[in-house]
Amino acid sequence: MTKLMFAAGHSIFIVSQSNRNWTLHEEEGEYAFHCLAADAKANRVYGGTFDDGLMISDDFGKTWTAAGDGIFHPRVLSVAVSPTETMNGYKVVWAGTEPSGLFRSEDGGASWTSFPNLLQLPSEPAWSFPPRPHTHHVRWIEPDIHDENRIFVGIELGGVMKSKDKGKTWEDRKEESQHDCHTLTMTKQAKDRVYEAAGGGFAETTDGGKTWRTINNGLAPYTYLVDIAVDTADPDTIIASAAKSARTAYQPERANTVLVRKEKNQAWEIIEKGLPNRDGSSVFSLIAAENEAHTFYAVNNTGIYQSKDGGKSWSSLAIEWPEKLLAKRIRGLIAL
Repeated sequence: MTKLMFAAGHSIFIVSQSNRNWTLHEEEGEYAFHCLAADAKANRVYGGTFDDGLMISDDFGKTWTAAGDGIFHPRVLSVAVSPTETMNGYKVVWAGTEPSGLFRSEDGGASWTSFPNLLQLPSEPAWSFPPRPHTHHVRWIEPDIHDENRIFVGIELGGVMKSKDKGKTWEDRKEESQHDCHTLTMTKQAKDRVYEAAGGGFAETTDGGKTWRTINNGLAPYTYLVDIAVDTADPDTIIASAAKSARTAYQPERANTVLVRKEKNQAWEIIEKGLPNRDGSSVFSLIAAENEAHTFYAVNNTGIYQSKDGGKSWSSLAIEWPEKLLAKRIRGLIAL
């Protein structure tokens, strides 16, 4: 992995590696992005904003243009590029909104189709987002990397919903999944296994979403999980960013967060080697290196860190970290 991107404030940052040296480049802009996704084949990046809709960049964040018609809510809080479907020269892309809505584009974001049946699920009347209690949103979209017809959607706060026909029909949340869903992920190494980081801890399914189980042994008091990543060479090695509550997760001035790690059937453990002090450290955005076994990257307001031993220990990348980022929330770490 030689290039990463993340958002902070009204800027996009690109972390690049060349000849073992790392550099950080900033593109200042007009938009504050809440989520990012990349179509690497097309050199295209999608960015969701809170009130300005979905934006598209074909020059790695230097310039942005609005996505085409069809997304009828301006708050785009999740975006995902399909790992399996390519149409019209682009990977299929999905976008999720507040209030909850799901949209799909088969032409690189020029036009969009909505999937209203998601909102017909029996649990929908109970969905809410506590800071804004009269709404809720699609927090995460996870197209299945093993089955192009299947997609998982995380509602904050509502749970994990599953479609087996590309969003036409839906199955409601299952027992033992977590309702305050923040992040979902999958790995090529484990078909039918989906990992969930949520406000109530960790849950997973190993049968494609038919059944779930919550596994929080060792997490307390850091049971508020925000992001999650899985070793690309070992589906049983999991890391997650964790806080005690939402209040201490996101804003650096009051943050107290950790990275936690789980291996096989062992309990979760807090990882500290090479990482910043918990106080003042907001939750990490995480990514597992696609072609580097046992390698993870984590970024938050204090810097960007790398682990080459499956998350057991970390080191800060040799980058001059902008002082202004110490007070910023970091969002959407992706690989380019």
